[in-house]
Amino acid sequence: MTTETQIKPEHIVEELDRVTIRFAGDSGDGMQLTGTQFTKTAAVFGNDLATLPDFPAEIRAPTGSLPGVSGFQLSFSGSDIHTPGDRPDVLVAMNPAALKTNIGDLRPGGLLIVDENEFEPTNLKKAAYVSNPLEDGSLSAYQLVPIDISRQNELALEGLPLNAKDKFRSRNFYALGLILWLYGRSMDTTVKWATEQFSRRPDILDANLRALKSGYNFGETTELFRVQYRVPPAVVPAGTYRHISGNEATALGCVAASVLSGLPLFYGSYPITPASDILHELSKLKAFGVKTFQAEDEIAAIGAAIGAAYGGHLALTGTSGPGLALKSEALNLAVMTELPLVVIDVQRAGPSTGMPTKTEQSDLLQAMFGRNGDSYVAILAPATPSDCFLMAIEAFRIALKYMVPVILLSDGYVGNGSEPWRIPDVSTLPKIPWSYAKEGEEYSPYSRDPKTLARSWAVPGQKGLEHRIGGLEKSGQTGDISYDPRNHHEMTLARKGRVDRIASDIPDLEVQGPSTGDILVLGWGGTYGAITSAAENARKNGLSVASAHLRYLNPFPGNLEKVLRSYKHVLIPELNTGQLSLLVRGRFVIDAVPFNKISGQPFKIAEIEGKIDEVLGRSGPYVFEFPQSSGLSGG
Repeated sequence: MTTETQIKPEHIVEELDRVTIRFAGDSGDGMQLTGTQFTKTAAVFGNDLATLPDFPAEIRAPTGSLPGVSGFQLSFSGSDIHTPGDRPDVLVAMNPAALKTNIGDLRPGGLLIVDENEFEPTNLKKAAYVSNPLEDGSLSAYQLVPIDISRQNELALEGLPLNAKDKFRSRNFYALGLILWLYGRSMDTTVKWATEQFSRRPDILDANLRALKSGYNFGETTELFRVQYRVPPAVVPAGTYRHISGNEATALGCVAASVLSGLPLFYGSYPITPASDILHELSKLKAFGVKTFQAEDEIAAIGAAIGAAYGGHLALTGTSGPGLALKSEALNLAVMTELPLVVIDVQRAGPSTGMPTKTEQSDLLQAMFGRNGDSYVAILAPATPSDCFLMAIEAFRIALKYMVPVILLSDGYVGNGSEPWRIPDVSTLPKIPWSYAKEGEEYSPYSRDPKTLARSWAVPGQKGLEHRIGGLEKSGQTGDISYDPRNHHEMTLARKGRVDRIASDIPDLEVQGPSTGDILVLGWGGTYGAITSAAENARKNGLSVASAHLRYLNPFPGNLEKVLRSYKHVLIPELNTGQLSLLVRGRFVIDAVPFNKISGQPFKIAEIEGKIDEVLGRSGPYVFEFPQSSGLSGG
């Protein structure tokens, strides 16, 4: 708390720098919508923010069951933040199952708002409660505020020509209105959205707006809350901002690459969680020359994209989890034919179908080595939701310049998460150069640019440039099929050399913190926020800790080894069993310390802080919730 002012006899306003809220309920309770609307309101107000949606894997689990709980966490602040928060300050639980699965994360003393109407025997049994937690004292560590949200919402909607089920579905707007009041936020953003969204259903619009205003007014008039809270706007660089998710930013980045290159964009994809939103977004942009193709399977999707690349288009395919494995053979064809193709992999927890709606970073080694033969592709990884925009553009720049497939490794945390995005000045974005082979010149499909080793790009229909490409090895001189041992050796090295030479065309790895010191915390992908925050906190406590984040994973930035050798210890937190650690150790023979979490959930800042203390000898072995080995005995 920084200030207190009296605004009316029964309410005090307390100013906070940061608040983390989690909405949780059944998958049909509209928690994603509720969280998104509060997020948009906070963004319009000017807060910095970060979000973490948490979806159930089942399409529709039984109502009130533990597997069916859906959650949405957001953190908003008056200063710069990097994560959606470790532990929520506020938990809004719409039923017993939501309480059961989320209460362990609420900080001690945190505010707990529940819909007490839902805590009846049937729902308590579904959530495996033997007694009512609202009555048995088990929630004494929290500020429990039970509200009969369902009943209050029903009263607010009296007289509307809706059945009981439709009225019940509006209670998430009641909860949203209450939380908007509690944190001094206007209803205007949500009213505008709802008016546009439900314009064709005036009865539903009326119900949602009534529920929203009733929840807001309940907060204003009830004696349950003696304090309102204010989080001031963040000080940010001037510009136009919008709220954006990683998948939205990826889609816009791909369209921007189309505009910057002047090539039409083709996207071939098979729907798969959590990458499907990219297909949804791109399918809306036909006016920008975007062609989207929903294929019958993953193999057809990448096959169509390879065909688009052969035809001279900007070629893109996207997937997640097992979809990358299914695409591997065709991706190897793109490697062999040396065509510019971008593959987006929004990683999820595996193996196999695994946990489709949970995040992980376990596809790095598959992206590096998951194809037969010595098969080299470029690999990039965005660090934040907004970073997806620029890295999508960069993926296409590299693909076109080096005539090489590029894998863009996003993940569920980055793809589904959101943050404010400063919309760039389009005039400042550099054009993406490329060229087709020139007609009228003697043509060989594998004649190479001496600087990049990229072959020339001839497309069907160019006069005199008929040629043959395919999966069989070709002569580097004539383009004919070749089984010559020396030719295969040289062509393999040429394909590798294209990727190696990218290292001179990408920025050096940037370090936050001291350029030399006791420990460097190195990460990639969605671990950026937790790593950056933990290292910043360590420096505030007087520790010699730096952090760095890899956006280029193949090839690595040219200065990576120098950076690694500038610190006594290198700590690598990853949402896998240590894949980047393996690559760093193997490439540079550096005893990097892996720190691994494979729970489907992102790192907490406190977890990385604890591991930093352990590595620096400031504490005993860090007691991590998730063991670093199985603990199982066996041969």
